[in-house]
Amino acid sequence: MSKVIRIGTRDSELALWQANTVQEKLETLGHNTTLVPVKSAGDLVLDKPLYDMGITGIFTKSLDIALLKGDIDIAVHSMKDVPTQLPKGVVKTAVLERAVSTDILVHKGTDFLEGKGTIATGSLRRKAQWLAKYPKHKMVDLRGNVNSRLIKLIENDWNGAIFAKAGLERIKLLPKDAVALDWMVPAPAQGAMLVVALEKNTEVVAATASLNHTASDIATAIEREFLRTLEGGCTAPIGALATIKDDTVYFKGCLHALDGSTFVEVIKERPLGKVAGFGKSCAYEVLERGGKQLMEDIKNELNNTVH
Repeated sequence: MSKVIRIGTRDSELALWQANTVQEKLETLGHNTTLVPVKSAGDLVLDKPLYDMGITGIFTKSLDIALLKGDIDIAVHSMKDVPTQLPKGVVKTAVLERAVSTDILVHKGTDFLEGKGTIATGSLRRKAQWLAKYPKHKMVDLRGNVNSRLIKLIENDWNGAIFAKAGLERIKLLPKDAVALDWMVPAPAQGAMLVVALEKNTEVVAATASLNHTASDIATAIEREFLRTLEGGCTAPIGALATIKDDTVYFKGCLHALDGSTFVEVIKERPLGKVAGFGKSCAYEVLERGGKQLMEDIKNELNNTVH
């Protein structure tokens, strides 16, 4: 296409790495592109009609607005940050080949693991799963982009902090002694990058669709269907991972109490050709086996915390 594709991205180092990756792939295919870094939602005035379009993601809101206003042609996201319901008129055009989905512990020595310790994370899922394994540990809140979170870990007397391995690898900040948390079920779509565009912008949709990696698209769709069915609009400690091997999809999903004291887990497999509704059926099984009450408890607890 002759038109220059404007690639919207947040302006953190990791977000820019992701956008540059998409830019390189599109340029290789012969498309002209330009990067458009967009400030976070806090820098923008959000008018009511845009809220009515179903924008909910705290990390994606500013890019959604830029897309809907026509300031950018596509947006590049960390897929795990994207709400399962996209704004009206916005469509998924590509899921790039997924990187490793593992969580890791960045630490100042691991002697504390068998005793008392303080671990930092802003994720309900990571907190709940960590407390399920290490109930004696104290959890502290940690927010911000990858770089600022690493600096906060250095500056505070915490024993460690939990990160997505893919994020640190991508910007070459992965410590050699980081501990892989293979027992921790990742966030749905962790390690995957998503490209979205306006549905009516058919030229751009077609151009970016060629970047889609089918296996990553299928796996993340199952995980996000599991998430959407369980959540019902409520944030909760939900983990999900679908892996494809030899024409079989292997799925593991879990829902934890906020304090990690109880959880419901599902482990299933299904032929690759029969995955329609797989994530939903796994979520229903979790709900039937105690997940429904657990979700009610989580909602009540979060509401009490807010109020």
